[in-house]
Amino acid sequence: MPAKNAKTESDGFSAEERAAMKERAAELRAEGKKGAKQADGLQAVLDAIAKMAPEDRALAERVHVAVTASAPGLAPKTWYGMPAYANADGKVVVFFQDSGKFNYRYSTLGFQDAANLDDGDIWPAAYALVEWSPKVEKQVVALVTKAVS
Repeated sequence: MPAKNAKTESDGFSAEERAAMKERAAELRAEGKKGAKQADGLQAVLDAIAKMAPEDRALAERVHVAVTASAPGLAPKTWYGMPAYANADGKVVVFFQDSGKFNYRYSTLGFQDAANLDDGDIWPAAYALVEWSPKVEKQVVALVTKAVS
């Protein structure tokens, strides 16, 4: 079976992407206490993603790439065992909940109150995520960008 391009397909990280993330985690550890905390958070997120069922893992990996690319100021960490991304104050802005966590029929991309998504008196704070596509990626990037604005 030919390898799929991890940038456009929803089957997860390539070996190169995994290696780069592990290298970055090692770099952060080497930077000292603050760097070690960030590296530990990144490793915890990667470990949480690795434990997911294949379909959920593929979605979580793509969400991770989209969030870290569009909001580099957010720090990866786990939140109730889920991959999450926190602002400089340590408050979770966005998180990914895999469908297997509570036996749901879909995964969820959720936002906490630290996200700047306010729009009048009512707005969505969580989104069902079933499949990754370029359209979904564009929507996730737009939401995350707005959430950190």
